[in-house]
Amino acid sequence: MISLLISIKQKAALDTNQKLKRWYSITVMLLRVEIEDKIIGNKHLLNNLQFFVDDDEKIGVVGRNGVGKTTLFNVLAGTDTEFEGSIDARKGLRMIATQQEHHGLGEQSAVEYILTNLPHYARLKHVIDNHPGSMGDDMRKIHEYSDALERYGHLNYYDVEDRLLQALAKYQINEKSARLPMTALSGGQKRFVELLVVQFSEPDLALIDEPTNHMDYIAKAAFIAWLEAAKHGCLVITHDRDVLAKVNRIIELKDKKAVTYKGNYEAYLKQNTTSTTNQLQNYEIAQKTMANLKSQIVYAIARAPGYAGKSANNPFIVMRDRLRKQLKKIEDANPKPSFWIDQESAAALNPKTTANYEKFKAKNIKMGKHTEGERATNMLTINGAQLGYDGIPLFDPVSFSLQSGERLHIVGRNGAGKTTLVRAIAASVRGDKPATIIKGTITPGRHVRFNMYEQEMGDKLLDLTLYEAIENIYRDFDLAINPQSIMRSMGDYLFEPAVDAMVLVRNLSGGQKARLQLIRMLINKPNLLILDEPTNHLDLPSIEELENALKPYHGAIIYISHDSYFARNIGGKELKIGTS
Repeated sequence: MISLLISIKQKAALDTNQKLKRWYSITVMLLRVEIEDKIIGNKHLLNNLQFFVDDDEKIGVVGRNGVGKTTLFNVLAGTDTEFEGSIDARKGLRMIATQQEHHGLGEQSAVEYILTNLPHYARLKHVIDNHPGSMGDDMRKIHEYSDALERYGHLNYYDVEDRLLQALAKYQINEKSARLPMTALSGGQKRFVELLVVQFSEPDLALIDEPTNHMDYIAKAAFIAWLEAAKHGCLVITHDRDVLAKVNRIIELKDKKAVTYKGNYEAYLKQNTTSTTNQLQNYEIAQKTMANLKSQIVYAIARAPGYAGKSANNPFIVMRDRLRKQLKKIEDANPKPSFWIDQESAAALNPKTTANYEKFKAKNIKMGKHTEGERATNMLTINGAQLGYDGIPLFDPVSFSLQSGERLHIVGRNGAGKTTLVRAIAASVRGDKPATIIKGTITPGRHVRFNMYEQEMGDKLLDLTLYEAIENIYRDFDLAINPQSIMRSMGDYLFEPAVDAMVLVRNLSGGQKARLQLIRMLINKPNLLILDEPTNHLDLPSIEELENALKPYHGAIIYISHDSYFARNIGGKELKIGTS
């Protein structure tokens, strides 16, 4: 009836607006994703997941370790086609994804690898290099050559190699390293090379997986500046809060679905608090309803035997069956959601909501009980220590002392010697003389018991199952070994014993390996912790749990981190080594 009141003129205007809206959505939307089901093994990893990506959007993709973020990217990139659903891309969409594995590259250098992966570069370069000597009066080849020159210039390829070398230098890959085979580069360097493939390809949509792991603060600043200036869409898997602060939308994979939040990290925290509070209320109502139905079912079952008539007509059996159907319907419609609210927002909740949150929130790693450590006063004294290799120093001499309860943040560019310094400190505490000390001294205090979190998992554990690895850790520290303790350690650090116990360590995800590192670091209640980039591979709740565990820790902490949020939360003195 309402439509009859609309004049023909108004109707025409509405039709025009609808057409414009449809045109706008077609021209702006890059990608519409609908994954009905994605199964890995027997696990439904993604289910009824939907989202879209618009032109120029910078979207952060977050979620607990193991929820399927990298799997989602593989589906979007077309490398994983075993799913039910659809990926609808804008016609002609140029999408590029960073690669995690690099096989069959032979002697191809980093520069050659990037150039080979740039759109049309190889074909245009071949025409420009080969046509002049063979085209003669062949008008087809002359036109091809002319078009190639024009296209080559339009894509800014004439000076691309020089620009590539400058960009690689920002990531501390000098020209000599850039000319080496890709196989000679470290994992971190290969990650930087992949980023430059994306940056120089100028796609419509870039899929970037954990870009800032292994980056120092200058390289990370360069990446963030590029991200902000990029004229195309970007989907970035990251838990780096410095990066998330610069995106304009966040997609969280949670409970097999995609939840979208407008704005950056701070906006995400606020919206997540609101939506989680609503979820808590709905979940609590559902729990009460189910509890009531269960009590009615118990009542019906208890009364059924006393009915004298035929069992088929027993009203209590009919009642029981009806209630069970209702219960199942509510249970199916209300699975327990994954609740997480950041600590600051959680502190502002009202008491009732706080109580519900504490009751239903997602499990986090349990580290508090492992961080008590014995007290010692003077932990470490370093006097004029200069370290290096083959007599060549990495940095100028440094001096500092560290007392119990103090924190020391070591800052410097990649390659400045930060990891070399903390490894020398670890060796000195063990009673060894580090071969890297050129001059000066590293003197540990008495009664110092340390443990270290390193960036890479040692080879010793890689071919063991998770159960065997934890058993090995217990043995290294002369701790009593029994299945209950090992299973408890798994549970404390969010492993599922029934699922994960027999998985080889080398097959664990980055986040799972990080949590295994935490078990090893805290198992012997050290009073000195040495942390080398501890937030790499951890999800947001786990990073917060790590920060919460470290804040009350009364031992000393030496840490290397390029996560400015983590550094602010842990605090302490700053030691800068090397050049800026």
